[in-house]
Amino acid sequence: MSSLKRTLLIITVLMAAVMELIDTTIVNVALSHMSGNLGATLEDTTWVVTAYAIANVIIIPMTSFLTAMFGRRNYYIGSIIIFVFCSIMCGGAPDIWTLVAFRFLQGLGGGALLSVSQAVIFELFPKEKQGVASAIFGIGVFIGPTIGPTMGGLIIDNYNWPLIFYINIPIGIAAAVSCYFLLTEPLIKPKINKVDWLGIILLAVGIGSLQTVLERGQTEDWFATGYIIVLTVTAIAALTAFILWELHVAHPVVNLRVFKSRSLSIAAILTFITGIGMFTSVFITPVLAQRLLGFTPTETGLMLLPSAVIAIFALIASGKLMAKGVSPILIVVLGFVCFIYFNWSMAGINFGISARAISINLIFRATAMAFLTVPLTMLAVSSLPPADIPQGASLNNMMRQLGGAFGISAVNTYYAQRIAVHRTDLLSHINIYNPQAVERLNSLTAYFQQKGINAMDARMKGIGVIEHTISTQSSMLSYIDCYYFVGLLFVVTLPLLLFVSKKPKNPAIGKMVISDH
Repeated sequence: MSSLKRTLLIITVLMAAVMELIDTTIVNVALSHMSGNLGATLEDTTWVVTAYAIANVIIIPMTSFLTAMFGRRNYYIGSIIIFVFCSIMCGGAPDIWTLVAFRFLQGLGGGALLSVSQAVIFELFPKEKQGVASAIFGIGVFIGPTIGPTMGGLIIDNYNWPLIFYINIPIGIAAAVSCYFLLTEPLIKPKINKVDWLGIILLAVGIGSLQTVLERGQTEDWFATGYIIVLTVTAIAALTAFILWELHVAHPVVNLRVFKSRSLSIAAILTFITGIGMFTSVFITPVLAQRLLGFTPTETGLMLLPSAVIAIFALIASGKLMAKGVSPILIVVLGFVCFIYFNWSMAGINFGISARAISINLIFRATAMAFLTVPLTMLAVSSLPPADIPQGASLNNMMRQLGGAFGISAVNTYYAQRIAVHRTDLLSHINIYNPQAVERLNSLTAYFQQKGINAMDARMKGIGVIEHTISTQSSMLSYIDCYYFVGLLFVVTLPLLLFVSKKPKNPAIGKMVISDH
């Protein structure tokens, strides 16, 4: 392949991956607009996010199998076409459930755009430049979700929500046409002897049920809702059956036997924790900024951009360090330390914090994610034979997605519990025996009376101000607790790196094709 064609193919697959990643977060800022426009409740509208996440988690571990079954070129171009078609249908959806259905199908198409894109990029770089390949793809992986909310905010403020989906059309068409002329099959093409249909069904049912429980559990008050109970039982039964079946069948759709590798098992746990940190931090911080600090969606998006720029340099540095032979373990340790510091620093915020201060804190998060994304995948597959590398990497990817779903669900639940605790604690100090509370209420009452309000109404308004203060303080303290909680998870799991082999057993690791997300 000529240098020009090689460059065009790299740009094409990276563009397709970024398009898919932007769609994971761009809709978040448009949910209320979709709700009003389609006549649906906000709770029903959140299924637009949930359906996409469920589809992604189902398809990612199957990417290796589907690539082998249909051929990489056919599967990749077909996935782009599905993604673009469903984007068109999402933008023109007449009701919320039509939108949710096509959003799910869009997620199925989008799953390949990540894994296959990185596989192609790694294949196009020689062994000595695998670090550069890691950095190039890592830039797209990190920037996509980061600029998603910013783009969504700008579109919603100036246009209408369907454009969020329609902007995928020209990008997708260009990517499909380019891949038709440039994309080829891999040098080593796996063969499918028999389709494991039972495994596919059990995986889809089990992961789909689990993801739905994690995404909707807090909203539905967990096991107080019938369908959450049913889906929990279904997830446990289906996933247990899936594991037993995949370990027994000769040609599994997902080769779970690769988890015999200690490095993969430990890396998968660390990747799960990384997923928790990656998704919860980008979820908590914007919500905190808008709900409590009064930032607009555009201001919040701009607050995230500096860290995305820094991440580019951190990713390049990470790639160069690995290219020079620096152990991925050391880079992962540095990433964990940066993320622990980010959470500790964010746990010290108050209502007077500026956007600049939060942006500086987010730089540590960006650096952490840049130092964790690719090195953890390298660790995961470091002891696998070449034939098992794509499967090991796909399973590692799934752990990151599940970590994100679990993390957001856990943080939402923890936040709800802590806000009740803090509210009760603060209210215990608001009584007639506390001179400061009495003085504050009298001061507020006098202030409103000066505005011409009668004594009774002035006192009620004063109580309302105190109630608002208690609510906002409880909320702030709860978000701080969430940062501590996530940071503690990183502290507790960091020692697991002591059990990872310092040197990869696989001599061909530098030539591997990684499928990472």
